[in-house]
Amino acid sequence: MSGKDRQKQLAREHYERQLQRRAEREAKAKRTAIIGSSVGTVVVVAGIITATALLGGSGDPASTEAAATPSASTAEPTAFDAATGTCGYVPAAESGQVKDVGMPPAKVDTSPKSMTLKTSQGDIVIEVNAGKTPCTVGSFAFLASKDYFDGSKCHRLGSEQFPVLQCGDPLAKADGTSQTDGQGGPGYRFVNENLTGAKYTRGVVAMANSGPDTNGSQFFIVYGDAGLPANYTPFGTVTKGLEIVDKVNKAGVITPGPDGTGAPKKTVEIKDVTMSATS
Repeated sequence: MSGKDRQKQLAREHYERQLQRRAEREAKAKRTAIIGSSVGTVVVVAGIITATALLGGSGDPASTEAAATPSASTAEPTAFDAATGTCGYVPAAESGQVKDVGMPPAKVDTSPKSMTLKTSQGDIVIEVNAGKTPCTVGSFAFLASKDYFDGSKCHRLGSEQFPVLQCGDPLAKADGTSQTDGQGGPGYRFVNENLTGAKYTRGVVAMANSGPDTNGSQFFIVYGDAGLPANYTPFGTVTKGLEIVDKVNKAGVITPGPDGTGAPKKTVEIKDVTMSATS
């Protein structure tokens, strides 16, 4: 190979590396420009609030518990099938360490329901929409039946620009120092639902995620109006106890991050979650 040919080869290889690095940056940007099932920072760009997720894996919920790690799965979750009344839950590929209580049954109940979070600060009652979000509600009903949320702490309190209280990481310490809060999950994932025209106004309860169809167990309660894009399954509305979230918000956070969010000073520990039928 002549010197000129060698120079051409090196130049080509350099260009290919540049393309690869750019593709990696773009892929990372897509993963992180969301609220995430994990700790995040809020970025305000031209008045639009987005959230940068600090993921523990490749976009799926991860946890700090030394539990089994599900093997990577290429299966994709499937939406609710009205003909069979089933949802397609799948293992979360590269989900890291999880609190494993098994996989929800495919068959789900779409009848009206109410979910109660019994917390250290009082009860928060949420009217859930099983008709529009059957897979989401089916997952919550399953996790509640397994006492999955018992003893967990809401790990992230928002700010004026990002008024949410995020919960559902069963392993979060919520002490203002943990670097892994927000990375816990059940080891499975399911589809986004009810996104058309979704608004995150006061009282709305929605799923946190780290990309399309990566829902696990983390969710957030909106106590103001959050200008988020319609990427997060809104599955319920608080009918009782929103003043508890207001009280937690008033107390502030332990150690504010660059976006003003952080672990709440007033600890919200979930003692129990129950799902009951409504008329």
